[in-house]
Amino acid sequence: MADHQHHHGAHGTTGGEGNRRRLAVAFGITAVVFVAQAVGAVLTGSLALLVDTAHMLTDVAGLAIALFAASLALRPPSPRRTWGFLRAEVLAALAQAAVLLAVGVYALVEGVSRLVGPAQAPGPGLLVFGIVGLAGNVVALLVLAGGRSASLNLRAAFLEVANDALGSVAVIVAAVVIATTGWQRADAVAGLVIAVLILPRAAKLLVDSANVLLESTPAGIDLEQVRARLLEVENVEAVHDLHASLVATGVPTISAHVVVRDACFRDGHAPPVLDALQRCVATEFDVSVEHSTFQLEPAEHARHEAPTHA
Repeated sequence: MADHQHHHGAHGTTGGEGNRRRLAVAFGITAVVFVAQAVGAVLTGSLALLVDTAHMLTDVAGLAIALFAASLALRPPSPRRTWGFLRAEVLAALAQAAVLLAVGVYALVEGVSRLVGPAQAPGPGLLVFGIVGLAGNVVALLVLAGGRSASLNLRAAFLEVANDALGSVAVIVAAVVIATTGWQRADAVAGLVIAVLILPRAAKLLVDSANVLLESTPAGIDLEQVRARLLEVENVEAVHDLHASLVATGVPTISAHVVVRDACFRDGHAPPVLDALQRCVATEFDVSVEHSTFQLEPAEHARHEAPTHA
């Protein structure tokens, strides 16, 4: 007997209209700053500014992807895509993380090369372009700050802009050091600092996105604890094939086969058991799971299942 009931509406709001507006404004600001920094990188020849500009390019591309993903996430589910496009935000975050890792590795290699090679003096205007970049990043951060916890998509966008703001700070510091001490390798050091800022956060975002796509158990859900609590529900005799995954940010799901007393299928106790199971996962744990599917079955049903069920 397969039963599942959901007393709720839409999936969730990982890509709501407010999030899309934030992303659109941040994209416009970042695109303008990118053009300004690209001009500055050409004029000054600075590694720090070049790496920061490359990072800014990933920001522009990432925000464009994030904006597209947020728009897709607003589309309703269909018979073909029962979750709609909720997972588009995860794919967008994964793409952004991969690009960020590539930029970080390039910055490390080029920075070390410039440190051990002949010093290369950046041209004038480095400080001005650094300040322009920082100002644009700060404004974009303020726009994104209110929704950064709403989805992996917005979190990825916020992290990219935050890292780029720190990169702009590194450019400004390098410009000041060069102007006051004449130490030209400060530019290469700033480039390495930007790489160090990029890589750990990009790796973390990559792992988080991959975990969602691999349908790993969401953080905050202890399946053994869930199993133990489900077994305490009246008339439940066993729980197997217990799985939990994350469709998108804020949309965890749980499914399980639940063995109940045979009499439940004759005396009308099966529906109350199902209600109790769904109420349990929705209200009794730190992570509330509203999307749950429980297959109620008699003990003898196990003989008809594939050996992979456990």
